[in-house]
Amino acid sequence: MRSADPEVNPEPGRDLRLRPGPGLPRGLTVPAGELVERFSRAAGPGGQGVNTTDSRVELLFDPAASAAFTPAQRERVLAVLGDRLVGGRLSVAASERRSQLRNRAVARERLAALLREALAPPPPPRRPTRPTRGSQHRRLEAKKRRSQTKAGRGRVPPH
Repeated sequence: MRSADPEVNPEPGRDLRLRPGPGLPRGLTVPAGELVERFSRAAGPGGQGVNTTDSRVELLFDPAASAAFTPAQRERVLAVLGDRLVGGRLSVAASERRSQLRNRAVARERLAALLREALAPPPPPRRPTRPTRGSQHRRLEAKKRRSQTKAGRGRVPPH
């Protein structure tokens, strides 16, 4: 099966490899031993097979104990993904495909996307700007013209 994201190695049972990118100058390899897969029966497509096959996949990963990260990367991942951690582990589930193998690949791709997003550098801070003197002048002149227009709409004084 070909992956939708060419930057991820989605093959189940192998190391999870991410190519270099923002926040990952040398890429990232998560050893297969650090990824725990759990299987269960899934709701959804599959017909009668849903009731007999464990096609839902839950992929668990403990970023705090992983040897794949540098200390700075580990700190960043834990800070960014802290709300998603359950018992210190990151959990990703996939059940939308009929086949367990495809769900395993989808779960690995989702985990890779989460890690890539967490390791990406934050955007540069916004630098506040001020209106130019000319734009301020034009705005005030427009307000004066509008004020004069409205002032001219009053009652006509009797002669």
